[in-house]
Amino acid sequence: MEDKTGSKQKSMLDSKKIRNIIIVVGLIGIGLIFLSNWVDFGSLTSGKGDEAFSVKTYSTKIENDLQTVISKIEGAGKTEVLLTMENSVEYVYLDNSTTKTKEIEPLIRGVLVVCEGGDDPVVVERVTDAVTKALDISTAKVCITKLSE
Repeated sequence: MEDKTGSKQKSMLDSKKIRNIIIVVGLIGIGLIFLSNWVDFGSLTSGKGDEAFSVKTYSTKIENDLQTVISKIEGAGKTEVLLTMENSVEYVYLDNSTTKTKEIEPLIRGVLVVCEGGDDPVVVERVTDAVTKALDISTAKVCITKLSE
């Protein structure tokens, strides 16, 4: 008799323990779901912080980089760069998957470079070559002109 009641009590304790463990794990899961609304875990692992991608930021970064490099080309002198973009960032699903995406950066429609040496054909050729190779675009998308005094 003791074995039956002892085993029933033991099985009841085990089932209560299991039920309590399941409840605790469930509450932790719900807590993590709510926490994920306030914390961007992807930014914690990527090291980028709260920087969200924006076409304006992307465009400005490229413009500043080009301006710095072009102004170092012999004869270019003071330089201003304007970039036009064709579209915004796109996210494309890969292999009919709903979880994996690939980010496609905006396409560059054209580049305008205004520099002091913009009237010298040698400088124009150097700057055009630098821009087309750096951005992997055709020469038809690049315009170089002289900076007014």
